[in-house]
Amino acid sequence: MQHRHHLLRACFTASVIGTLLASTCAQAWADDVDKAKPLGLRKIMQDLGRNMQGITDGISREDWELMAKVAPLIADHPQPPMGEKMRILSFVGSDAGKFRGRDEKTNQAVRALGQAAARSDGQAVISSFAALQTACLGCHQSFRKPFLEHFYGQR
Repeated sequence: MQHRHHLLRACFTASVIGTLLASTCAQAWADDVDKAKPLGLRKIMQDLGRNMQGITDGISREDWELMAKVAPLIADHPQPPMGEKMRILSFVGSDAGKFRGRDEKTNQAVRALGQAAARSDGQAVISSFAALQTACLGCHQSFRKPFLEHFYGQR
């Protein structure tokens, strides 16, 4: 009877330890998958890149209509899903104001670009585009590397 009691206790303990290990491993795997899984922001940034190329193409051909059409796609780009947005803001932490400020500068520049394109004002388009690229570069230099390291494990 005593032997059976020890055997049952050993089986129960092994079962609990196995369950805990499986749970821990499953959570670690889910965390790794979550980190490796591309964020919705990645597609948004890829779309923004294509739209920026459209602006560059429009500038080179003085296609004011194209630029006036593409500028709002940049200014009013989709936002990441709320859960992802919260993860990003949590990661940015105390730099959230800086992050939002850079986004606002980007929006102001691209809206000015769209307005200049609607007026066929090439000088103002180029000036606004320079401000837009400067805003994008500032944000990328501040946040891209740590963001990629944190969310994708890239160095």
